[in-house]
Amino acid sequence: MLLRKLFRTLLQYKAQFISMIIMIALGVGVFIGFNMEWYSLEKNLEYIYSATGFSDFRIYSEKGFSSKDLAAIRALPGVEDATRYLSVNTTVKDDTDMIALTVNENMNVSGLLLMAGEPYDEKSEDGIWLSDQYAAKNNVRLGDALTLTYKNYSLTGTVKGLIKSSEYLICLPDETQLMPDYTSYGFAYISPAAFQKIIPGIFRALIGDNWYYQINVKSDLTKAAFVKAAEKALGKTLLVLSKEETLSFAEANGEIEEGKTMGSILPVLFLAIAVLTMVTTMHRITASEKTQIGTLKSLGFHDSRILRHYSAYALMIGLMGSVLGIGIGYLLGWFIMNPSGAMATYIDMPTWNLYVPWFGWVVLAGMIAVLTLLGYLSVKKMLKGTAADALRPYTPSKMKHLALEETKAFKALGFGTKWNLRDLLRHKARSLMTLFGIVGCMILLVGGLGMKDTADAFVDVFFDKAINYQNQVNLDTEGVTNGEALSLAEKYSADWCAQTSVQIGDRGFSLEIYGISHDKVRFPDENMCFVSLSDTGAYVCARMAKDMNLRPGDTLTFSPYDSDQQYTVTVAGVLRSMAESVVMTAKYAETVGFDYAINTLYTDADAASIGPNAHILNVQPKQAIMDSFDMFMELMNEMIFLLVIAAVVLGIVVLYNLGVMSYVERYREMATLKVVGFKDRKIGSLLISQNLWLSVLGILIGLPAGAGVLQYLLTALAAEYEMKMAIGPATYLISILLTFLVSLAVGLMVAKKNRRIDMVAALKTEE
Repeated sequence: MLLRKLFRTLLQYKAQFISMIIMIALGVGVFIGFNMEWYSLEKNLEYIYSATGFSDFRIYSEKGFSSKDLAAIRALPGVEDATRYLSVNTTVKDDTDMIALTVNENMNVSGLLLMAGEPYDEKSEDGIWLSDQYAAKNNVRLGDALTLTYKNYSLTGTVKGLIKSSEYLICLPDETQLMPDYTSYGFAYISPAAFQKIIPGIFRALIGDNWYYQINVKSDLTKAAFVKAAEKALGKTLLVLSKEETLSFAEANGEIEEGKTMGSILPVLFLAIAVLTMVTTMHRITASEKTQIGTLKSLGFHDSRILRHYSAYALMIGLMGSVLGIGIGYLLGWFIMNPSGAMATYIDMPTWNLYVPWFGWVVLAGMIAVLTLLGYLSVKKMLKGTAADALRPYTPSKMKHLALEETKAFKALGFGTKWNLRDLLRHKARSLMTLFGIVGCMILLVGGLGMKDTADAFVDVFFDKAINYQNQVNLDTEGVTNGEALSLAEKYSADWCAQTSVQIGDRGFSLEIYGISHDKVRFPDENMCFVSLSDTGAYVCARMAKDMNLRPGDTLTFSPYDSDQQYTVTVAGVLRSMAESVVMTAKYAETVGFDYAINTLYTDADAASIGPNAHILNVQPKQAIMDSFDMFMELMNEMIFLLVIAAVVLGIVVLYNLGVMSYVERYREMATLKVVGFKDRKIGSLLISQNLWLSVLGILIGLPAGAGVLQYLLTALAAEYEMKMAIGPATYLISILLTFLVSLAVGLMVAKKNRRIDMVAALKTEE
């Protein structure tokens, strides 16, 4: 009997049950999906790091490392293995594409993972193992010949294998590009034997045996301990980066941390709304069922059986919502984490398996238990007293007379306004849930659309205006003097930069020295306004200023790598930058006595007019940078689309569920209004107006809350880009209009129900 009643009650309150199942499904789906994203990324990264022997430390030297240096590092206590390593950007013949050509003496450290073709052969003298992503984007097949140029030298080899590498998980030519673009930039490995035979010209350009500029090391030492031991072993100051400071590890793990942060915000919002709405929904359903509960009790059913029966409703909602939510979570996780998905445009991994973190199942089980407990407690409250007490219909708590009602302002209000105000104060829980849902909707809309505004402003400043050149010309610092570089700059009407690495404390930073005379490079300050560099000091990026508590007028001391000499500079200002860097003019660098080497030119000269030159390594067009950012914006637009859809669905489900609840609670009141002559349209307007009041209040709270959440996300998730929050009027307007439209649409749906009010049945119940 109770089983049949269970299904009859489900049909009777189908609107509330369906809306609650959807809310639980959304909450579970967002929770599982967002946490699945970062956890799956973590597990898949662990696989490629392990399979390729990702190194823990990287030692750099402009003078190169000999085999004797490598032996000294390998002999250090705590060092598991090490290899000499070389990576240089080469140009594909008859094309502007670039390939990071890599030579590695020991593939157990920083090696490769074969995806197709022949296994890597360290004795091969003509083999090239090429990035499978670059090959796919450029229609390169196994067995094809590939010609690469470096300086004035060329090498031709056969593509023998298609690979992935943990060293190039995020394959970028430099920090100006945000997203990989495999149509124009990739990587390849060749053996030391091929390097020696095919490109002897590079050997002549390098120094003796010291032609590897990098040693990669696997070690469980701390960075401080390793640096101390390595510098003692090699007898000089070294540029040492831990894996946490490398692009492939820092950015990939940054995505994990971002996922964790997002997983602690949106899912909490959705689950909180779902659970809180469940509290009010189950209370109202059991209140409506009070007579039925009393009937069962008078027929001899034990309280425990009645409790189990009604608790089953909450359990069913939890189970059905969770099952549906798990499916939504997997779809959301797959949308982000698949070989053709959003994350794959950024990180080049061999596996894209989906994993749910262990705590996900714990939270899921806990949530179902909480929902069941809510149902249990709601019914238990109705079972208090005798069977006769339980048979009496549910009577809402009496409304206390408020001092507000005696004021002239309140008495001057219309009937509808007074009625709605009393109802809001009488049913505070439902009103707060409605308000919470609207605020959540606004946060998602303002945060999502505001992120697009911020990114658009970022592009406008950094890429459309700060990068005021068409081509970046990279010079061979080993073969060019500053005088020759300045002659090239004059020839191509170019500005120039001398970039090198320096050490501040125990961290490495980029030092950029500029010669600006053609306005090809501009520098945005903290307010995104362009400033001219002063000759009286150095400028630090915003991240450095924050981390080191630096202000204009402070001093900063740095030391170049491969040197014990220290330089102290005055901080002239703070800039927003794509990289952690210190910036100064050439005149100020000369003032402090710093010896620099020009290695980059910025020009509007056409790439075709920049002819072959022994001092030019390659030419990188600005368009390649813009293309990579277009991919970044496509990825962001997908995420914004999801947030907007989530906001609309959240608003509709929450407002409809609570609107129906409001209708049920005021059923007798509306029946009374009908009896005294109120038309359906007038009663409907009373229902809609209350929704709109709460919408206005929710919007007023949601606008600053959305901006606050966006600022938090920019600080926590996009600090490396040094973005400044920028929310345009259109974002506020669209967010307000969407929220109002959702509120109005739901209000109209609920208002139509008053046409079906049975006045006789409603008014004959006992008060």
